[in-house]
Amino acid sequence: MGLGSDMYRQQILDHYKNPRNRGTIEDATFSHVGENPSCGDTIRMDVKLADDGETIEYVAFTGDGCAISQASASMLTQRLPGTTLDELDAMDRDDVTDMLGVDISPMRIKCAVLAEKVAQDGAKIHTGEIEIEKTQTE
Repeated sequence: MGLGSDMYRQQILDHYKNPRNRGTIEDATFSHVGENPSCGDTIRMDVKLADDGETIEYVAFTGDGCAISQASASMLTQRLPGTTLDELDAMDRDDVTDMLGVDISPMRIKCAVLAEKVAQDGAKIHTGEIEIEKTQTE
């Protein structure tokens, strides 16, 4: 781990201490909640779609948890606007770890991907693909 990984660690701490887009969207197109029961992380993602019904316009989050889960949610709220629901669905664990910029241990990957999974499941509920009350990363 060199100087670059220290920069990313600082970025994670900055997003944790000063989260971007923290809050709710009153007229969200969809909202969804998820948790990582193994460590107590919780995330609610609110997503507002553009008039085309496919492009993400705004994203906000609320929740509690470790620095990785909260920073990942904060970063995701900045990354998702302008993407489509199909692009959100295509995201995977590698996209999240690339966004975070550091190696994530197997025990912490559930924390890192929680916000992504919550947003993806929220979109699938919105489009009628699935019916679940809460996302869990176990």
